[in-house]
Parts: sequence; C-alpha cells; structure tokens
Amino acid sequence: MKKQILSLAVVSTLSLGSLLSPISVDQATAESISEMQKQKNELKNQRSGINAEINQNKSKIGELQNEQQKLNDQIKKLDHAVSDAEQKIEEKNAEIAQTNEEIKQLKAEIAVLMERIEKRNELLKDKARSFQENGGTVNYIDVLLGAQSFSDFVDRVSAVTTIVQADKDILEQHKQDKLDLETKQQQVQAKLNNLQEMKKDLEVLKVQLNSQIKEKNKLMSTLKHEEEQMHAETIEMAEAAEVLAAQEAAMAQAIELERKRQAERARQAELERQRKAAAAAAAAKKNNGGGSSTTAPDPEPVAAEPPASSGMLQMPANGRITSGIGQRWGTFHAGIDIANRSANVPIVAAADGVVIRSYYSSSYGNAIFIAHSINGQTYTTVYAHMSNRKVSNGQVVSRGQRIGTMGNTGQSYGQHLHFELHKGSWNASKSNAINPMPHF
Repeated sequence: MKKQILSLAVVSTLSLGSLLSPISVDQATAESISEMQKQKNELKNQRSGINAEINQNKSKIGELQNEQQKLNDQIKKLDHAVSDAEQKIEEKNAEIAQTNEEIKQLKAEIAVLMERIEKRNELLKDKARSFQENGGTVNYIDVLLGAQSFSDFVDRVSAVTTIVQADKDILEQHKQDKLDLETKQQQVQAKLNNLQEMKKDLEVLKVQLNSQIKEKNKLMSTLKHEEEQMHAETIEMAEAAEVLAAQEAAMAQAIELERKRQAERARQAELERQRKAAAAAAAAKKNNGGGSSTTAPDPEPVAAEPPASSGMLQMPANGRITSGIGQRWGTFHAGIDIANRSANVPIVAAADGVVIRSYYSSSYGNAIFIAHSINGQTYTTVYAHMSNRKVSNGQVVSRGQRIGTMGNTGQSYGQHLHFELHKGSWNASKSNAINPMPHF
C-alpha cells in the first residue's frame, strides 16, 4: 500500500471546530449542510479507495504466503543438500584415511626393495671388479682347460654353469626388483594423485556447502523480511481503515450537530421576531393610551471563565518546555515537549473540536488526535505519551476540557506531553507541522 494512503490526509476534510464553538458561529454559518454532506461523500469515496487498496494488499499477502511456502520448500531442499554434502565429506575423510595407510605400507615395501637393490648392486660391483682384475670371462675357460680328467672337466663345467646361472638369476632378480620398484613407485604416485583429486573434490564440496548455507541464510533473511513487511502493511491498513471510519463517523456527527445548530438558530430567530413584535405592539398600545406595562429585562449572559492562555490555543498542560520543534537527534521533532514530574498532571484540549482518534500507538503511546476549525482554518492537534485517555473517537471537546493525564507511554523517556500542531491535516511525514508556541 502506498504511504500516502496511510498518511491520514483525510483529516483535512474535517472543518469541525467551527460548528461546535459558540464563539465562531459566523464561520459555521458559512459551512452549509450540503457542503458538509459533499465532504462526507468525498470521505466515503476515499474510504472506498482505501478498501480497494486493502483488498489488493490482501491479495499481495496471499502471494507472499505462497512465496513463503516456496521458500520453505527451497529451504527443505537445501537442508537435504547439506546433509548429503556432509555425508560425502565423511566418506571422503574415510577414503583419505585409508589411502594414507596404503601409502605408508607402500613406502615400507619400497624401503625393503631399495635395501635389496642396494645390496645386490654392491655384490655385482664386487663381481665386476673381480672380472676386471682376472681378465673377465677368460677365467671360466681357464677353469675348464685346467681339468685333470674328463670327470674333473664335467665337474668344472657343472660348477661354471651353476655360477653363471646364479649370476643370471641375480641379474634377473635385480631386473625384477627394479621393475617392482618402478611399479610400486607408480602405484604410490597414483595413490597420491588420487588423494589429491579427492582433496580437490572435498574442497569443491566444502565450497558448495558454504554456498548452500549462505543461500539458505539469504532465503531465511528474505522470508523474515517479507513476513515483517507483510505484518507491518497489515497493521498500517488496519489503522488507515480505522482512521477513515472514525473520521466518517465524525463527519456524520458534525452534520447532525450542524442541523441541530441551524434549527436552534431558526428557533432563536423566531423567538426574537416574536419578542420584537410583542415589544412593538406594547409600544403602540402605550402611545395610544392603552396603559403601561413593564417587561422584565433580558438576562445578562453568564461570562465564561477566562482561558488559561489568551492566544488562539490554550496551553495543553502545565510544565516546563524541554524540547521545541525542529531537528533533534538527526530527525525532525514535529512538536514541543512539556515535562512535569508531578502526579496526575491534567492534559486539556487546546481548542474546541472533535476527537478524530483516541488510541494506543507503539510510537505515540496513549495518543489523541483532535480536528479544529479556527477562523475558517482547519488545524489538527496531537497529544502523545499520556498515561491515560479520557475521551473517545468522535467525541466533541471544548477548549480547556480535560482529555487525559501526562505520562510516559510509547517511545518516551520520562514523563511529559508531546504536543503537535498541524495546519491542516496530520500526515506521516508531518509536513504540515508548525510551531505552536506563538499561538498560546
């Protein structure tokens, strides 16, 4: 809903105080019942527009609720994804631990092979040195030719064959050990590569998990914000509807009061006409010698008690002005603060008018809005942070009439009255607020 709908701008249609104050009858006469009825109809049209906005807002609330359900479903999916990721991380950790054990075993086997190869290398080196010192393979021929008999030759051939075969076996084993060493080294490298890949996979999973958690928190924050916004808009719509209903009722009451006032003026005019006619008749009778008569003088009107202040407005409370209108703490302070530590400090209406709203606000605390019409100009006064309220919506109040008691409710710091004067209507931006001090 647009903020201007919630600004209570319809207050400006209530030029009511002039209809209620005995001291402003001339201004009230200028306000015809037909014109007031027109204003009431305009107010009704505005309320219809607000109701249409309320219905649209309800539709939006339904959409928000559907979106909320979608977000809940997404959050559920994210929860499952997080669980799967955690399970995969556990599996990866187990595989990494197993791989580390295998690597340890391979390293031990490689160490044994390295030792065997090193010993064999020393043996082969010794043989090579012996061959070099004794002329190499010629020694085997000398051995064979040095046989004393055929039987001795056969024995020598068998011995040489055995020696040669042993050397051949050593070389073959040496070759196989080197091949095994290379194979195991490749296995170790493959295991290490696999471990590195698993670590990369684990890091990717961790990044994905963190991203999913971040997205979940973002969605949760969005959901919370939308819920708060939905509740705030619902409250604003309800307040706007209540204000419109209250002002429409106040206008209907004002129309009825105007009808009664005009009827009373007509009756008084008729009584004045009859009095003048009777006085003329009595004068004519006296001039004609018809005798004399004595009439009682009209009673003198009873003078009203003087107001507490002589300005356009009456000071709404006794106390010390602790803050004026203007910038304060980085924001616009739209009124004045009147502080008084005494108990049961009365708050009075600053002028004749009609109560537009008497309610509890989270910011204003116990608050009262009153519409006035003074010298043809509409004003709105606001009384905030009271401990209690003694008037209700639509009630007619008089200048100086007690409407509440000073307090410390709402967003308040210490007992005081926050008083605002608006030339015209009250709105959320408080753009119509004026300094009340010159008007007391």
